[in-house]
Amino acid sequence: MSDVRASPILPVSDLDRALEHYAALGFLTSRWSEDYGFAAWRGLELHLSVHEGHDPLRTASAVFLHVPDPDAVHAQWSAAGIGRDLAPEDKPWHVREGAHIDDDGNLLRYGGPIASPS
Repeated sequence: MSDVRASPILPVSDLDRALEHYAALGFLTSRWSEDYGFAAWRGLELHLSVHEGHDPLRTASAVFLHVPDPDAVHAQWSAAGIGRDLAPEDKPWHVREGAHIDDDGNLLRYGGPIASPS
């Protein structure tokens, strides 16, 4: 096991809205200050940082999450009815990938191994 971890810092325009968004997806959220918060899920910790004038259409923030079951993640997150979701599909590089985009345009791509046929 590595002793190195990464915590992506995502820009948000409204911290309260962002914390509510990630809580609805199943993240444990907390506020550090007026303009900084956290969203934790299955060992991942996202940092949410308010950026005045943030334009969701111009962000390039993205995170890739390695998950054991991309279809289960899609089912959970799309059931929340928030953001934009792309259903997982099998990719030529042998990974099944899906995606979620939050209200600030931050992209959470997730993927895992393609299930072998039984």
